[in-house]
Amino acid sequence: MNSNKLWKVAGNPRQGPPYDKRQLCRARYRKGIRDGRQKRSITSYTNDLHEALLAKDGPLFWKSWRSKFETRSNCSQVGGCVDPEVIANNFAHYFEETFSPNSINRAALIHEEYLSLRESYFGYPLADYDTFDTELVSKIIYDLKRGKAPDISGLTAEHLIQAHPILPVILIKLFRLCVLCKHVPLGFGNSYIVPLSKVKDCTTKSLNCEDFRGIAITPVVSKIFENCLLAKLGDLFSTQNNQFGFKKGLGCNHAIYTVRRVVENFVNGGNTVNLCSIDLRKAFDKVNHHALFMKLMKRNLPVALLDILENWLQNCYSCIKWNHVFSDVFAIRFSVRQGSVLSPFLFAIYLDDIPVFRSLIPRSLVVMYADDILLIASSLFQACECELKNIDMCINVKKNRVVFVLVRRMILDALT
Repeated sequence: MNSNKLWKVAGNPRQGPPYDKRQLCRARYRKGIRDGRQKRSITSYTNDLHEALLAKDGPLFWKSWRSKFETRSNCSQVGGCVDPEVIANNFAHYFEETFSPNSINRAALIHEEYLSLRESYFGYPLADYDTFDTELVSKIIYDLKRGKAPDISGLTAEHLIQAHPILPVILIKLFRLCVLCKHVPLGFGNSYIVPLSKVKDCTTKSLNCEDFRGIAITPVVSKIFENCLLAKLGDLFSTQNNQFGFKKGLGCNHAIYTVRRVVENFVNGGNTVNLCSIDLRKAFDKVNHHALFMKLMKRNLPVALLDILENWLQNCYSCIKWNHVFSDVFAIRFSVRQGSVLSPFLFAIYLDDIPVFRSLIPRSLVVMYADDILLIASSLFQACECELKNIDMCINVKKNRVVFVLVRRMILDALT
């Protein structure tokens, strides 16, 4: 605490003896916290094992034992194959097919509609690019999360944080040049995907590519540029209040609280409440870029920024990393870029017209959390389905749920 106070008195420097002393004390402080947590976790597991033995609860005992002492083996066989290179290319083929439209015909119509609107489009002027300064870039670099996997070029946040102080000056020149030329470097669109198993224990069943989810690692320099755009132009990416996902200070609890209050008001008034939850099949992977651009054009997005996003999304390439082996490179023509800073905001804009329907239908409400949609009023389903088809989104019928709330004591059961 004393070293932190001295660092603040010195003016929060990023280098020098006060900074080095603060970082050293901070590392010791965090190590003490980790050691304390580890000691408490050992004590907790010991108590759990002891209580399970006293209660003669065999399943609980072995569950505690396995969670502490048994390690799950890594997946080495996928689709009946053990060759890492073959597995990586199989994953590449699988993800390449995943990043595709739900309907080829609908995608073609959306493309034609976009081209007709793009010819005569004029958005707001973009005059804030020159306000990108070294102070902003320095702050973004300093706030980068450490300990993350390196990108396709081998760069990590630590490389930029520990780099020469002239680095923000160089990056700001690059970012201003991107805005002036309305293009980004091709490296900004390159990434690699690491498949992670959805099954906790890989030894219990034979796994296929469908049993894995992909985690994309994007270039760290591109994240800095995206953070700069959000810092200066974040108001252009705002969404409806009904969307609780991807917003600072809001979470799932706020969405649940809103639904509970609305349902309680309806039930207290003697009304029946119809709740319909909608799940979208591979929503993030099926985003149509041209439909997204049209959504942005409705907001009068500056032409320069629209050109940058077009150039960025149309030059996205990725590959699969499996056991230190990389697959062949494939193009990504659909979906929002996973791992990107802007992608959550772009996806929210993509679905932002759905909450508008509630103003057209009385005594109704739409609550959204990312790609999870909850409709309050059965008459909203057709309007929502029509909008989803318009942007080439597919509803996962198997995961849809409809609940009728008749009396107040059923509210908690219905919402859980």
